[in-house]
Amino acid sequence: MIDETVAEIREMQTHSSSVVAVKATRALGALVDREYVTLAEFERDLEHNAGVLRRANPSHASLHRAMRDVVDRVVDEAASTAEARELLASVVSDVAERIEAGKRQAAATAAETFEDGETVFTHDYSSTVLEAIETAVAEGTHLTVYVSEARPRHLGRKAARQLAGMDPVDVHLLVDAAAGHVLDECDRVVLGMDCVVGDSYYNRVGTFPVAAAADNRGVTVDVVGSGTKVVADGFRFENEFRPPSEVMREPVEDITIENPAYEATPVSLVDRLLTDEGVRDPNADPAGEVATTTRDGQGGDP
Repeated sequence: MIDETVAEIREMQTHSSSVVAVKATRALGALVDREYVTLAEFERDLEHNAGVLRRANPSHASLHRAMRDVVDRVVDEAASTAEARELLASVVSDVAERIEAGKRQAAATAAETFEDGETVFTHDYSSTVLEAIETAVAEGTHLTVYVSEARPRHLGRKAARQLAGMDPVDVHLLVDAAAGHVLDECDRVVLGMDCVVGDSYYNRVGTFPVAAAADNRGVTVDVVGSGTKVVADGFRFENEFRPPSEVMREPVEDITIENPAYEATPVSLVDRLLTDEGVRDPNADPAGEVATTTRDGQGGDP
């Protein structure tokens, strides 16, 4: 199960970083059923496999934190192999459930910010953004959503198909380069997040041009995701570079094909973080000002 999960993460079969973290966490549960002679052997195997899963995509802060959390809560905390097995099973369940709960609550926070008749722009495929929109429309909110393709893997097309199944969402799909062309029609931009580290917001490549164009047009940029993806320390983002064949199928000479999966966007271009902890101004004081926001857009006291 662990090897299959590593391969799935590397091949980006799962696009959501939260879903990746949950799958990796649950994959560690497979160690409960393995045979170990000593407790030390069990703990070494846990640390090894957590490291392998973490390195399968070093760009995901939520994956990094989940693997570290499991190891920290199990290694050196049990007196026997049997006790360590029971502890691992319990910790795996708890960590996975907390990630899923954070993701659901972040979507719920974002859902409350949608207004009836609003036009929004989104890029790439964020399961949390999609859940937020689904929740909002289920409560009777009518939305128009512009979705960029997110080339070269066209994950935006997948998002558009999913949105098209939500009634009543009016879906428009466009190429990435057309973002600036339609932003004047949009009330705001709503994006998912891989992570926020310091002054940088990391997300799928193509996010920076969207945020910069929105800033130029005076369009609000909201970023949705679990608060665990906002990292103060202990994590260094490492970009992932995808195969050149995703950009150009046929082999070419004398051309270096660049295919980065993610890019850094200055946090200064983000107006609000919509997380499970509430609505936050990422450019406020370091402690992070959190407030509640209702559908009429009026903020409450932190």
